[in-house]
Amino acid sequence: MDFTLKIWRQENAKAKGRFETYKVNNVSADCSFLEMLDILNESLVEKFEMPIGFEHDCREGICGTCALYINGRPHGPDKGITVCQMHMRRFKDGSTIVIEPWRSRAFPVLRDLMIDRSAFDEIIMAGGYISIATGNAPDAHSLPVEKLNSDLAMDAAACIGCGACVAACKNASAMLFVSAKVSQLALLPQGRPEAVKRVQAMVAKMDELGFGNCTNTYACEAECPKEIKVTNIARMNREFFAAKVCGAKEVVKTGGAG
Repeated sequence: MDFTLKIWRQENAKAKGRFETYKVNNVSADCSFLEMLDILNESLVEKFEMPIGFEHDCREGICGTCALYINGRPHGPDKGITVCQMHMRRFKDGSTIVIEPWRSRAFPVLRDLMIDRSAFDEIIMAGGYISIATGNAPDAHSLPVEKLNSDLAMDAAACIGCGACVAACKNASAMLFVSAKVSQLALLPQGRPEAVKRVQAMVAKMDELGFGNCTNTYACEAECPKEIKVTNIARMNREFFAAKVCGAKEVVKTGGAG
């Protein structure tokens, strides 16, 4: 298979970027998208040209680093998978593929297709954790949890922090990411003691870092490779409202699947 690639090249966050066109030939249909970029980079190195910078780690859809716009869609045309899980058979032979980094003020470009997602780390540091005394793991049945709540918490915890929700949103909102991290703890008894402080701190940090507000268009859910639901945003809003208005006593009562 042969492809024409229009790839965003940019030296750093302050430099002016541009699209450059490349040709890749004889690519196997079973080749993954990142393997195709590896092939292109090998050819560039052989020509003593600067290879294209792009992020990757696990290549199994777990780490969330392979964040790319492909033909105008975060993670490409397929639903429920990341870039590294997509194969070249998904594209027509001879087609043109446009590849860009995420577009958000909170995610500055490091080089080419690589972006700085440390803003997500700062949000987690603001409150995405529980304070516990470390030691041996307790028995699994020592803290009873309703089946529905445990399922919803596990669904929220599937978020890999790739930033596709931010890239898909017209306001570059991180509310799906933040709400997933808030929900996975708010739904479990271990997360309730710090629920008031957590939701206020994480939302405040999100606003401070320049992320926009929710547009209610559900574009984030549509493009999320782990299919995180926007119902988590509703849960986070309830947690935030209760923390601001009703205080700690009432926030404990708002936990649960609803």
